[in-house]
Amino acid sequence: MGGSLVEEINKLILGDNLEILKGLEPNSVNLIYLDPPFFSNRNYEVIWGDEGEVRSFQDRWSGGIDHYIAWLKERVEEMHRILKPTGSIFLHCDWHADSYIRVEILDKIFGASNFRNKITWKRADTHNDAKKQFPNVCDDVFFYSKTATYTFNPQYTEHNPKTLKEWYQYLEFEDGTIRKMTKEENEMQVVPKKARRFNLDNMASPNPRPNLMYEYKGYSFPAKGWRYSLETMQKLDAENKLFFPKEKAGRIMLKRFLDEQKGAVVGDLWNDIDQIRGANTELIGYPTQKPELLLHRIIEAASNEGDVVLDPFVGGGTTVAVADKINRKWIGIDQSVQAIKVTELRMQKQQDLFSNPFILQLYKYDYDTLRYKNAFEFEAWIVQQYGGISNPKQRNDFGLDGRMKNGTPIQVKRSDQIGRNVIDNFLSAVQRSDKKLFEKNIKQKEPIGYIIAFSFGKGAIEEIARLKNKEGIIIKLVTVEEIIPIAKKPTITVNVIDKGKDKKGTTEIEFIAVGKSQAGIEFYSWDFDHKENQFKAEILLDKVGNQSWKFKPGLHEIAVKVVDNDGLEGIEIIKLKVNGKIERS
Repeated sequence: MGGSLVEEINKLILGDNLEILKGLEPNSVNLIYLDPPFFSNRNYEVIWGDEGEVRSFQDRWSGGIDHYIAWLKERVEEMHRILKPTGSIFLHCDWHADSYIRVEILDKIFGASNFRNKITWKRADTHNDAKKQFPNVCDDVFFYSKTATYTFNPQYTEHNPKTLKEWYQYLEFEDGTIRKMTKEENEMQVVPKKARRFNLDNMASPNPRPNLMYEYKGYSFPAKGWRYSLETMQKLDAENKLFFPKEKAGRIMLKRFLDEQKGAVVGDLWNDIDQIRGANTELIGYPTQKPELLLHRIIEAASNEGDVVLDPFVGGGTTVAVADKINRKWIGIDQSVQAIKVTELRMQKQQDLFSNPFILQLYKYDYDTLRYKNAFEFEAWIVQQYGGISNPKQRNDFGLDGRMKNGTPIQVKRSDQIGRNVIDNFLSAVQRSDKKLFEKNIKQKEPIGYIIAFSFGKGAIEEIARLKNKEGIIIKLVTVEEIIPIAKKPTITVNVIDKGKDKKGTTEIEFIAVGKSQAGIEFYSWDFDHKENQFKAEILLDKVGNQSWKFKPGLHEIAVKVVDNDGLEGIEIIKLKVNGKIERS
């Protein structure tokens, strides 16, 4: 059984996004950003190279553009279903299929009337080797809302220098004197101290307004009247927002102070956000990684704090990383083990004590991790995985940890070989918690409750059979492995090689990691300044398991994780004393 995902926000999910999207409830997500694989029909589209991604790549290319559009369309249909009425979608694509995507998918599913923008993002510089055509340096991001009423927060950027020079040419000083900037001040963009810079805006109504044709302080009204009522005019005057010409025949103008402006409104051409380059600190080794500024602008514009942001092609994890930083809830989906695990490590690296937790959903789960994790977290999680609703209370709940949607109780035991005493106590708790439901389930020959555990002993199984046969009471025993598949996590060993000291006194050390797993090893991650229970990787994605690092004299703790093809991980922690030679403890 699979649980509803609406309550399980802040979650990374490994799997086919079509199937996972079908499990999301209608009208449950505020914003969707997707950067699906482009219609390039090239092998470089396979980025991670693991089994899930290769399989998906082959599915998309079994039948040209029509097949690609059909593949993407059925996923966007599910996205439309799960969006809230006030929600929006931003679909990132390039020139290969942009017109097909807009006409055949977005217009048909969202409606042409809900098209808001085609955002053009200049992601790259021009290429010197483009001799037969203009270089393709832009991507498109289609912005559609679900309905005519949607969330949108205007975004601002710095004013263009030309705008400042041509428009904001007036200065007002503390004593109230006003003058124009000198040619030199304007050219150098130098503003004298204690001076406010402003421009002048027209206050005339664009249409005839007989009721707004009034004289103000001896100045006549424009031909079609003022744009503002007398009350508003007086308010603006009191706020020092009016500019009065020396001659009464002149026209009153509105002062717009530069220090009160949010900046220039962002339009649909985004040429102020650079692509990720080699020296960028955001770089994680994902070839099509999008810059955080790009996603920050989209998420800020189309959602509010506390909203749910979904990325069904999570890739390198930029969407969820940004959503988490600016207090949105999030769901990230990908069919690649490496994409999900690299994103998990990226999230762990940026989180602190105030960050909200997140859940990782894989194909398989490690027994040790589940068996020994926080009891309350495990109980809530496994109840939801089974399709139930977890109990938020930890006291006065009769020892029950959740309920099915019809109210039938669920109890979770994070143990093996559950005995008969658990059955006896559970039966008593169920009767006390809701006697009417208990009797109803017996009458309808339905389970009066469910017990979830890692395994059950002979005594418990025998008592379940007796209750059913002798008293007509059905209690269903469910093992954790019936709900989610369990596997063994990979093992890892690390060899340490002293490469000697340099002139600065730092010692170079080579680490060679070897992981073993029946599922096969995917990659390694390294934390060279490890703190207890806080793995924050300096190197997220290492396909080989071989790294060199320089250390100053002293004590150092290094941690390396190995991730296998099931997404399970093992960790080795190395403690070194570096002082002329290295000692490993």
